Amino acid sequence: MEEIIKGKAYVLGENIDTDQIIPAKHLVYSLSDPEERKLYGQYALSGVPDTKAGLPQGNARFVEDGSDRAVYKIIVAGKNFGCGSSREHAPVCLNIAGVQAVVAPSYARIFYRNAVDGGFFVPFESLEDLSHTIRTGDEIEIRVKDERLTNLTTGKTHRLRPLGDVADILKAGDVFAYARKAGLIKAPTVSTGTSPESFQMSED
Repeated sequence: MEEIIKGKAYVLGENIDTDQIIPAKHLVYSLSDPEERKLYGQYALSGVPDTKAGLPQGNARFVEDGSDRAVYKIIVAGKNFGCGSSREHAPVCLNIAGVQAVVAPSYARIFYRNAVDGGFFVPFESLEDLSHTIRTGDEIEIRVKDERLTNLTTGKTHRLRPLGDVADILKAGDVFAYARKAGLIKAPTVSTGTSPESFQMSED
């Protein structure tokens, strides 16, 4: 997790569910195949209705046709972001598309935990619904230690809630890296054997 996260904002409304983040018809691709994995980035947020994107002139595609990476690094949304089914593909696809942070007043609990446990991006909680004041395309800077978001386009600054204990997981990389660092699980042990049991990870 970087101490300063900076990039263009993509603004969404309230109750963005996991089927809008990654529609069910796109869950057929393999995350272990490098080429198919890119498709999750290509179709990230493809289920969001056009009217929910926060541009004065209407809508903007999150990921342009033919690309698997968005120009937007920070998503700013209304309350209850990530509601719906508990599919892990939702935070994964945002990570593949290049999202580094999401800012919302509240999250669906399972989505939030999936984002943190996988270290996919930083889910910040805002003190107010910033989707009403920030516009898609605004340049945003988040200073993690200061718990502060600044809209560089307008000059306005907003406070964010502390990350609390999840900061340690995000700094480690994911929940497994954190557990190894904290001594909760042992690092993988590789032997020279050729049997399936030659690669083992022990847990305390």
